[in-house]
Amino acid sequence: MILVLLIGLVLIAVSFGLFARSLLLPRLRAAGSLRQIDVYGFSGAAVSETAPQQGKLPRLRLKDRLDAFAAGTGSIVSRNVKSVSEENLRRILRGAGFYTMDPLRFVGYQVLGSIGLGLLFVWFAIAGDGNPLLSVVLVVTALLCGWSLPLMYVKRRARSRGERIDLDMPDLIDMLVATVEAGVAFSASLQLAAKRMRGPLGEEIRLALQEQSMGLGLNQALTNMLDRQNTQSVRAFVRSLVQGEQLGVAIGQTLRNLSREMRVLRRQLAEERAQKAPVKLVFPLVLLIFPALFVVTLGPAALRIHSIFQ
Repeated sequence: MILVLLIGLVLIAVSFGLFARSLLLPRLRAAGSLRQIDVYGFSGAAVSETAPQQGKLPRLRLKDRLDAFAAGTGSIVSRNVKSVSEENLRRILRGAGFYTMDPLRFVGYQVLGSIGLGLLFVWFAIAGDGNPLLSVVLVVTALLCGWSLPLMYVKRRARSRGERIDLDMPDLIDMLVATVEAGVAFSASLQLAAKRMRGPLGEEIRLALQEQSMGLGLNQALTNMLDRQNTQSVRAFVRSLVQGEQLGVAIGQTLRNLSREMRVLRRQLAEERAQKAPVKLVFPLVLLIFPALFVVTLGPAALRIHSIFQ
């Protein structure tokens, strides 16, 4: 009974959350655009909103206070728990596209989410009259879910962004080949490609160009992009360009060779996914399709045999 109540409350909370998100979607998109502008080095907020009034101290908003508390909590956890690696977590967050998220603040939110979810299930266990052992198992499961689900979401997003970048990389290289062979400089070709590319690859190229405009060399900006997205296609792209410049190879020939390699790589990735498909279909077949098939085919025979032996 308690489990059914919990499932009902979770579904109601999800429905209210989706309804609120649909109402706030335009504002969320605008806020996301402003955050992306801040990442690229510009200011997305008005000066009058950020500058404190004369004679008054700036008041911290609730979100700022919560972020500061989460950062302090994450710092304490990272010092006492050896399995929490700040550098590894920063790499995962950058790969997922959360450039401005501090790893310690993320760990603090993990702790707060775990404690909040655990207290919620403790309250349900105290309110209900269920099995104490089941209540303890549910509370422990809630604590583990509150800690691991945010990290699982970030890792899944980083993996999805990496796959999208590997899929879009051949198109980027073809665009660079066309513009470079037309007589455009490589930096200008990257700028043209960044304006046309959408998705994670376009964001990474624009961020690399923004780093270049702030004083870094192009090779260093591309190396930083490799640190953020260490996928197979980005690794081949950056290393080919850097080595080609160091050895004095023509950029057009380097890009043409790289374009052929990227096409072969994308074909290999497609073949790998096709080979994994039968293995992934085993679990839905065994858990969902086969039981229903057995019920339909063997159910009438089992009922007839049961009626005969009665």
